Amino acid sequence: MTLVVDASLIAGLLLPDEAGIDPRALESEDLVAPWLFWAEIRNILIVNERRGRLPEGFAEQMLDAVEALGIQLDSRPSEAAVLRLSRRHRLTIYDALYLELALRLGAPLGSHDKALRHAARAEGVPLAG
Repeated sequence: MTLVVDASLIAGLLLPDEAGIDPRALESEDLVAPWLFWAEIRNILIVNERRGRLPEGFAEQMLDAVEALGIQLDSRPSEAAVLRLSRRHRLTIYDALYLELALRLGAPLGSHDKALRHAARAEGVPLAG
């Protein structure tokens, strides 16, 4: 089964003091995310390193773990749908990309972001995580 994952869900797996989901829950899923996931997850890790929440060099180890998840990156969003979703739910374009992908694939969405989860429910997208 396909599952759209956002950076907040994956960060919850990686960061030691986050309440994340059990990683085994993702093992049987085909994970997919919009192309911007690549930058978002790296930004989360480096910002947390700068703030002293993570030791230096930990980001590289965590990126190995992210790679092992086999998340496929999608680069074909519908521009009109992303803009419509962003306007309708007052989402950032970044969050609207995740929602658009879940809608386009007919897949559940895994996120810890409250606004994105609320918009997904409003659009009838099943939630995971």
